[in-house]
Formats: sequence, structure tokens, C-alpha cells
Amino acid sequence: MSGVSGVLGGLLAGAEVEAVESFGDPAQPPELFPEEEKAVAAAVAKRRREFATVRHCARTALAALGGPRVPLLPGERGAPGWPAGFVGSMTHCDGYRAAAVARADRIASVGIDAEPDEPLRDPGVLDLISLPEERPMLARLAAGRPEVCWERLLFGAKESVYKVWYPLTGRWLDFEEARIDIDLDSGTFTARLLVPGPVVDGVRHDAFTGRWAAARGLLVTAIALPRER
Repeated sequence: MSGVSGVLGGLLAGAEVEAVESFGDPAQPPELFPEEEKAVAAAVAKRRREFATVRHCARTALAALGGPRVPLLPGERGAPGWPAGFVGSMTHCDGYRAAAVARADRIASVGIDAEPDEPLRDPGVLDLISLPEERPMLARLAAGRPEVCWERLLFGAKESVYKVWYPLTGRWLDFEEARIDIDLDSGTFTARLLVPGPVVDGVRHDAFTGRWAAARGLLVTAIALPRER
């Protein structure tokens, strides 16, 4: 396990978010609550291991913030439920599991995603996840850093956007309903919502700003939406 010194923690440093990540699963799977065991009882062994590890990451982050040790059950559309007073996000891909948690009075919503730094399995998926105006950007990024799979990073950024959006709205957000602009030099991205954005503390948010990293064979994206002070 690693905390803020890891890939995800670097993206969320200074954002009042506790990040915990694991590069794989421990030999002894972390203990689950009975309710969680029931939620993955029919899943294959690989899915049960990653489910347990990512929840261990989440509980470690919660504990660091003084949060309770409680079951973290998947709810509607798979979004994890968090204890009252906390918000968070989980992600996992081959060889990586991570969670980010914050106090709800400081951060309105968190969205993280991790993808392997590999091409999309089906090239046709790009047409489904991207807008026509995003594709020239991908070509420019590839010219600057050809070793990064930018189509996959775009997918991860949109996944992070959805994970921020859904707890605030309870509504689905399609890939074509957010336009992503990725900045090569700053390691940031902006998501401009093409539908009315959520209202938080009386302020409508029509765009989210996040950070990205390409490291250790991973593409990691993160967004933390702060409360209005």
C-alpha cells in the first residue's frame, strides 16, 4: 500500500483528499464485511480480490480522516456508498487499486480512474467515447508524447468526470455530453459539460478541472470538486 507519495496522491496533493493505492492484491485478501461478501459472492476470484483490496484502500483513507469502519457497498450503477459526512471514489485495473476520500464539508465530490497505458482494445471504441472536436487534440498530444495512449487517457478522464457528476445529480452522463481538453505540459485537463451542470452550494458548475499522470504503465486521472467557502 502507498499513500500520498504514490501516483494518485501526487495528483490530489493539496486538495484535502486522502488517497491510498495498491499495486496489486496482497497475498492474504483483506477482510470484508458480510454485506460486502454477499455483494461479490457470485463473482470470479479475480473480481473478489480486487473488490476487497480497493475497499481496504478506501477504509484506510477513511480512517486517516477519522471516518468510521463500515461496509462500502456498491449502489445504483455500481457507485460505492460512503458514510455520512464523507465523499469518495474508487478505481481498479490490472495491477492497480486506489481510493480517494474527503470530508463532505470540504469537497463536494471526487472522481478518480486508472487505466492501463495501452491502446483501446477495439479502435472503434474511440468513435463512441470521443467528440469530433476532441480527435485533433489527440493527434496533437500524440505528436508531443507518442509513448502515451491518449485515447485511453481520454476515456479515463471521462470516467473521472462521470464519477464526480453522478453523486451530485443521480443522472447518467454520456461520453458525448462532456468535452475534454487535455494540457500536455501542466498535467491537467478541463471537462466542459455540454448539458446543465450540477448546482453545488448555490453555484452551477459547467466545467470540472482535473489532473492526469502517465506513470508505471498506468494512466491515472483525478478530479476533486471543492466546496464554496
